[in-house]
Amino acid sequence: MAIKTDGSLWTWGLNINGVLGVNDRTYRSSPTQVPGTNWNTIRLGGSVTVATKTDGTLWSWGYNSYAELGQNNKTLYSSPTQIPGTTWSDEISSGDKGGGAIKTDGTLWMWGQNGGGQLGQNNTTAYSSPKQVGS
Repeated sequence: MAIKTDGSLWTWGLNINGVLGVNDRTYRSSPTQVPGTNWNTIRLGGSVTVATKTDGTLWSWGYNSYAELGQNNKTLYSSPTQIPGTTWSDEISSGDKGGGAIKTDGTLWMWGQNGGGQLGQNNTTAYSSPKQVGS
């Protein structure tokens, strides 16, 4: 995946679970533009993609059986879907079973599977939407 200087997002390769964000699961051997504009930062983790736009919005797509997209469900999304809020910074992460982001106020938020306590919540409960870590 790559973001051009004009803010357009381009993707290619194996498209397992819609991770390329082009509203299907078809393999792409050449760059294809992802819908939307003003993309700022992108992170790919396994079969999950998390990205920000220049307006401070946070987006995710791909596999979601562990609630790793932060969408408050376990639905697979093959195109960018906004995670609620508009004050997300460009400090984001994406992994096989979860994700995280920092808001512009410096707070840390995590979501996804939490079997090993990796979300920093002092428990092993899964969170399907962003949950603040600490205060």
